[in-house]
Amino acid sequence: MKAENFNTTERRPKVLVAPLDWGLGHATRCIPIIRELLEQGCEVTIGSGPAAQKILQEEFPDLRFLPLLGYNVHYSRYRSFLPLVLLLQIPKLIFRVYFENRWLKKAIATYGFNAVISDNRPGLYHPGVKSVYITHQLCIKTGNRFTQWLAQKIHYRFIHRFSECWVPDLAGDLNLAGDLSHPLIMPRVPVKYLGPLSRFEKKGAEKKYDLAILLSGPEPQRTLFENLILKELENYNGKAWILRGLPEQKTILLTTNKQVEIRNHLPSAELNQLIESSELVICRSGYSSVMDLVKLQQRAVLVPTPGQTEQEYLGEYLMSKKMFYGLCQEDFSLNRVMDQAGTFTGGPPEIISKDLKAVVRSFIDGLKKG
Repeated sequence: MKAENFNTTERRPKVLVAPLDWGLGHATRCIPIIRELLEQGCEVTIGSGPAAQKILQEEFPDLRFLPLLGYNVHYSRYRSFLPLVLLLQIPKLIFRVYFENRWLKKAIATYGFNAVISDNRPGLYHPGVKSVYITHQLCIKTGNRFTQWLAQKIHYRFIHRFSECWVPDLAGDLNLAGDLSHPLIMPRVPVKYLGPLSRFEKKGAEKKYDLAILLSGPEPQRTLFENLILKELENYNGKAWILRGLPEQKTILLTTNKQVEIRNHLPSAELNQLIESSELVICRSGYSSVMDLVKLQQRAVLVPTPGQTEQEYLGEYLMSKKMFYGLCQEDFSLNRVMDQAGTFTGGPPEIISKDLKAVVRSFIDGLKKG
């Protein structure tokens, strides 16, 4: 498919944006990208699963949404079984990559997209249109040198099928993802750093809560951590709220502690305000959560998902940089968290970046030139 001529007011670049369904962070970090595409005159369509669609539709109710199957990755209840559990899901993941590539070909033929922006969906590339791949994991931490090398080699094989790669981090020494986004060996395709991405804006809300707990990530670990948190909060004397990270859930979870509020899901504006209204946040060390916390300059304790090596690395890296306090789930206790967080000296850096606007402008100029 050849690029269209966009030098008229009637014709705008048609861009498909499709986030991975592995947690909600891929969807939320696409929000500022979609905003920028719209601001710079693109016609945007979103491809996603139901959970991501609910979040993105709240932000962009007037956009077209196309249903796209997710990867539906499940984690193990026990850390030692996680490699085997993930290994057994490889055939399903390969099928998903193959399926989404065929899905994209049909979508381009039907809707005439001029470009696709894929957040960590390796099958969404097309030789006839500009294809962008978004990831902060150019180096995939596995805990083993050989498997880390192999994972990067496989990942790069997919990245090289795209026109360029966008990294949601800063290019220099001040960055949030460390080795993950700054590997020794870079992909052959052009790599562009976007700066940290967040849907939130710092507004300086008054502090009303002592504690906020943001739950997220694949099952069963999300529920295991939720149960642990609820037990720890039974005798908590402060004022707290929990966000369960379940946008499709209708059932309301109740607690015996009247000082604790529980929500399944919140629109971005309300969540923005509640996070800023909290003295301390407890959440996973998922990268999208980290970027949100940095944007809001929010004190937080990071608890990696057990066995998820990327989150474990981020937790250790950010603590070594004195940005956030972190501890593993096995050692988690609310009393310890409150004591240690109170004595932790450090905090998230203030980052102002215009990289996203510049990268999107260059992207659109490239589409117009064909």
